[in-house]
Amino acid sequence: MVSEKLKAKLATLPNKPGSYQMKDKNDRIIYVGKAKNLHNRVNQYFVGAHDYKTTKMVSNVHDFDYIVTSTEKEAFLLEINLIKKHRPRYNILMMDDKSYPYLRLTKEKYPTLEVVRDLKKHADARYFGPYPDATAARDTHELLQTLYPLRRCKTMPKKVCLYYHMGQCLGPCEYPVDEEEYRKMYRGVTAFLNGDTAEVRRMLREKRDEASEQLRFEDAGKYQKMLESLDYVTDKQQIDFDNRKNTDAFNYYFDKGYIAVQGLFIRQGQLLDRTFTLKPLYEEPKEAFESVVLQYYENHPLPHEILLPEEEKGDVLEELLEGKIRFPQKGRYRKLVDLAKNNARTKLEQQFEVMETKLMKEEKALARLSELIGGKDVSVIEMFDNSHISGTDAVAGLVVYRDGIPDKSSYRKYRVHSGADDYANMKEVIYRRYFRLLTENRPMPDILMVDGGYGQIRIAVDVLESLGLEEKVTVLGAVKDDHHRTASLMNQYGEILPVDPSEELFFLLTRMQDEVHRFAISYHRDLRSKHMSGSELDDIKGIGPKKREKLLEAFASFEAIKNADIDALKKVLDEKTAREVYAYFHPGTEVV
Repeated sequence: MVSEKLKAKLATLPNKPGSYQMKDKNDRIIYVGKAKNLHNRVNQYFVGAHDYKTTKMVSNVHDFDYIVTSTEKEAFLLEINLIKKHRPRYNILMMDDKSYPYLRLTKEKYPTLEVVRDLKKHADARYFGPYPDATAARDTHELLQTLYPLRRCKTMPKKVCLYYHMGQCLGPCEYPVDEEEYRKMYRGVTAFLNGDTAEVRRMLREKRDEASEQLRFEDAGKYQKMLESLDYVTDKQQIDFDNRKNTDAFNYYFDKGYIAVQGLFIRQGQLLDRTFTLKPLYEEPKEAFESVVLQYYENHPLPHEILLPEEEKGDVLEELLEGKIRFPQKGRYRKLVDLAKNNARTKLEQQFEVMETKLMKEEKALARLSELIGGKDVSVIEMFDNSHISGTDAVAGLVVYRDGIPDKSSYRKYRVHSGADDYANMKEVIYRRYFRLLTENRPMPDILMVDGGYGQIRIAVDVLESLGLEEKVTVLGAVKDDHHRTASLMNQYGEILPVDPSEELFFLLTRMQDEVHRFAISYHRDLRSKHMSGSELDDIKGIGPKKREKLLEAFASFEAIKNADIDALKKVLDEKTAREVYAYFHPGTEVV
């Protein structure tokens, strides 16, 4: 039933393009959309019949805002920015959490080559990829750095570093280097990354055979491994195109209230990888598809061309994506777009029942939780946990669940400073978290859940009261039994809220407790490992902070330093110190 206040507001909507933001009874944005005509589009939600999912979304709308724009293009961009900022529960987000590695080659006087995932931070560079996995990207990077000794440092120092002495950098920071030499290396790297691997293969085979003839079998094995890595990265896939352009193809399929979006990536003529999104549908399928595609290119570089289905022709996407879109009518590219749609259809049909069952379970769990706390809407839950050993390397972890699903991009790690005092640690991280949300005017969660009993609950309540947030955020404690298993919930008054072990809420709470514990303890282990490694190296005569840093940079891990032979250590350290390090880890062994 639409309220009179909402009816009056709907009647005043302008017949202009813009973005609209639906809000729930807590004034939180739950859906963001765009429209060529705001009056017509927003009114459509409140008249006529809709499917179950859209009807449910509309039932939670208690108010709306809108922003008028000059063009549909502006409305599209505003919609994407508002979705990124507010992460509304009913919008489709590009939730394929694969973050593909790329190789970035800068265009500086002395260029650098790096494995990156942050594709927007260096405009004056070329990006190559994505690569099938991080190992393939790192292997390719290491191979190219070995063959083409480009500069390694991010900022030019005054003196040459370890890489110069290892023959992996020409040392332009201290010594004159022929710029043509760098241009030659740049061309070689670029040719390789564009798919011309013949020269690199020849160089590797020559180095392998030369090392083998000189009985340097370890080096020969290293070059053979590089060749195998090269074969892996450039291996032919299901589809092979003569055209070496980087091409992306997207298509979609919708049914039963869901939309599946499939993307396929062609790199250097090969079908390299794919991305996939399956989400409930609350808007027109075409609009949902456009939103997913634009969100994807917010975080990935544009390829040479983007292939889309013909029904997208003439759309604002063409303008927003810099004219790189094609709508193939026939040939291999048309088959590629059709393949994307067939993949989307197949995956939707395969995953529909699993997705529907999962969403129903999550809805049941959240509905039961809402019932236990007096009917308050529950969408976002945040949960904290501490980890330390006798007060050392004390940390805390925060996990965030949105509509019953972990939102790993919102997880946070904290170094805390109160040693073994769990209450003080909890107070510190809760204050830091919500003071920051408050000062940055970011949305608050519905529930703050602590992994513990009444003591932890009171700490959380006191912090929220000091920030004036006690009315916005409900505090609960996930209480465990004597066997450290989830037993019940406790509210801020110390009252036990019964949770049946057979209901969906119990399983959600168990998953959350396991996840926050895993997240906090893994961070603690990482810090402890670094602390222990650094301390042990400091115990070796002749090793100070600079030499320790050199060792860790050269060998990548503490374990590799322990296992290094004396010759490998001499490449990094002077002979006397290298002998000290080797003797420390190999007591009783004679150093030749």
